Amino acid sequence: MRLILLGPPGAGKGTQAQRLVQKYGIIQLSTGEMLRAAVASQTPVGLQAKDIMASGALVPDEIVIGIISDRLDQPDMKNGFILDGFPRTVPQAAALDELLKKKHIKLDAVVELRVNESALLDRVETRVAEMRARGEEVRIDDTPEVLSKRLANYRSLTEPLIHYYSERRKLLTVDGMMTIEHVTREINRILSAIGAVEPRAAAPARKARGAARKTAGLTGKKAAKTAKKAVKTARKATKPASTAASKAASLAKGRGTAKAKKAAKKTTSRPAKKVTKKRAKR
Repeated sequence: MRLILLGPPGAGKGTQAQRLVQKYGIIQLSTGEMLRAAVASQTPVGLQAKDIMASGALVPDEIVIGIISDRLDQPDMKNGFILDGFPRTVPQAAALDELLKKKHIKLDAVVELRVNESALLDRVETRVAEMRARGEEVRIDDTPEVLSKRLANYRSLTEPLIHYYSERRKLLTVDGMMTIEHVTREINRILSAIGAVEPRAAAPARKARGAARKTAGLTGKKAAKTAKKAVKTARKATKPASTAASKAASLAKGRGTAKAKKAAKKTTSRPAKKVTKKRAKR
């Protein structure tokens, strides 16, 4: 299963990504984590990214695509992946499509978590007020002001992706304002409906059913073959016996007829001789 999760900040992409990872055994790909891993591994692309990141500049799309390409070649990617946070722009999406095409990898779906921005802001305001009331420290990036800026960036840069993937019939939209459990169930339902997923627990069961059917088929064929052979052998055994019996009956009949004829001839010939002799005496 290969997915992309779309949605504004606070939509719950990270939570749903983790649930999909646990359920289907796939890998969650974060561009930030991949960049750091590539730099730590000192891969050719990672070394390029290191110098750019050290200067404080944004890493170009072609380097990010190169890092994703290297990651997709690793063995743990065979079950699939979820891209969270990439692509962010239409050019990135086009570059990703080209990469997947070269690697003969099919993107199953793009899941959009659609939310109400006003409701998101209300949630953040409520959470911040509750934290302050408890005397807890509020993160600098977890305020209504910061969220408003992030939402504006999402609308201008990332929201066009919805139209991009909708045109390619890859977009699946889920109401992100439902509870976490409801969102999870809805994502699983629509992924199952398009045939994109097969739970890990179902795979062995399906294999077992297939093996059972195969064994049953082989057993049936073997039994039919054995029965056919037995019938053939019985016919062979019966044929000589019936032929011999027929020949014996025919021979017996022939012998009986010959004996009867001989006896009849003898019986009719004896009186005739006696009569002849008596007449001769007279």
